[in-house]
Amino acid sequence: MHISSLPSPYGIGTLGKEAYRFVDFLYEAKQSYWQILPMNPTGYGDSPYQAFSTFAGNHYLIDLDQLMEEGWLKQEDMWEFSWGTSQEQVDFDLMYRQRLLVLRRAYERFILSPNRAFLEFVTKEKSWLREYALFMALKDSYDGAVWSSWELPLRLHEEQALKAKSAELKYEITFHYFLQYEFFLQWNRLRDYCRSKGIQLIGDVPIYVPHDSADAWANSSFFQLDEARIPTAVAGCPPDDFNEDGQLWGNPLYNWQAMKEDGYRWWLRRLKAAARMYDVVRIDHFRGFESYWAVPYGDPTARTGKWMPGPGTEFIEVLRKKLKGLSFIAEDLGFLTPEVIALRKASGFPGMKVLEFAFDPREPSDYLPHTYDSNCVCYTGTHDNATLMQWYDELPDECREFADRYLALTEEEGIHWGVIRGGMSSVSELFIAQMQDYLALPGTARMNEPGRVNGQNWRWRMLPDALTPALCARIREMTECYGRAPKKEAE
Repeated sequence: MHISSLPSPYGIGTLGKEAYRFVDFLYEAKQSYWQILPMNPTGYGDSPYQAFSTFAGNHYLIDLDQLMEEGWLKQEDMWEFSWGTSQEQVDFDLMYRQRLLVLRRAYERFILSPNRAFLEFVTKEKSWLREYALFMALKDSYDGAVWSSWELPLRLHEEQALKAKSAELKYEITFHYFLQYEFFLQWNRLRDYCRSKGIQLIGDVPIYVPHDSADAWANSSFFQLDEARIPTAVAGCPPDDFNEDGQLWGNPLYNWQAMKEDGYRWWLRRLKAAARMYDVVRIDHFRGFESYWAVPYGDPTARTGKWMPGPGTEFIEVLRKKLKGLSFIAEDLGFLTPEVIALRKASGFPGMKVLEFAFDPREPSDYLPHTYDSNCVCYTGTHDNATLMQWYDELPDECREFADRYLALTEEEGIHWGVIRGGMSSVSELFIAQMQDYLALPGTARMNEPGRVNGQNWRWRMLPDALTPALCARIREMTECYGRAPKKEAE
């Protein structure tokens, strides 16, 4: 469950008391991991996978109550703003219009006497923070326009132009310093609390970054961009049984040769930053490291793309050598060739098994629990899947009958509990279920429907009274039954 899906009186889940309450719930239910979506500042479509920076934190998630406790906000500030009327969905349009206004109110008080910790944070994180804050200040000054439309010296990241703009926009740049300082201050407190309860955090690192990001702007030589900094080819997926046009993601592709010549330092910096936030990192679209689907820029669909070689084993070995203390999960879903499977096995990273993909009796499936080896992570579904209840309702009759037989599903136990039992009882190293599935929620609670802009994606929120003692006891009982409870209490 993502942070944004937590209950909150301010329109979106935050790093505040409900996050701590959820950690307490996980602890009482004998859980060991909490997996979240990317935590970066969201851009186009409000997607966590389309962020303005791979290093920065999402300021929407800053808890306003903690800012009040620190003295940067007052209760009357809260009364000036609307936070929406729905407890079950985030209103991102409202967030976009209102959130920065109230955060700016806090900044105006804070900046009158910034503390030593803030100054130390800015110095410590300067390798990414200065570029990001300047990027955001410039973007604001251009009314949100994509950076490839800025004046040429700024677009080309010329040093003299950047110095002049840094001086001109100093106040706005420092505002973004403040947002990142508060985000990481609150995040580190929450992470410390998770550790005290024995809860490990699983973070998500998207394989690609958007073109309209500080990463692509400040590191253009590492991307397939032309002299005007426009992509020459973009990322996507080929046509398949689910989408005859494929998926056109639009992210710029990496210049893997330039990255190799630089020792893959940008990727190492990125993953070292993730290691400071999470205990385990899920690498999105792992198959893209073996080969990736390249679509000519400007083409309307992904049909015209072609497979191009990725960095392969050499890149994975660099990660293993340089990031020895970090655990990974390889998101190895999608079209898997023998070469992709071999790369995943060579990496040693556990892959993913999704139960919702398992029950087509017409063909053998590697997602059926009896086919697993232990080096995998079993999921009911991911953020891109239907909720279990929606999935079951929409299954073709023969698939539903197979799932019923295989998992011994009954209405008396609860369809969702039967599927969860199937995953819990597998030999997978780790089992993860979406909170929506534990709550038996319908399709309206689905987190994302890939390839569609439907006004619902990324918006689901859990109701404040959802975490009941009965639910906690049921999860704990099943976790203990299948030997997945922690072996010892957290200190």
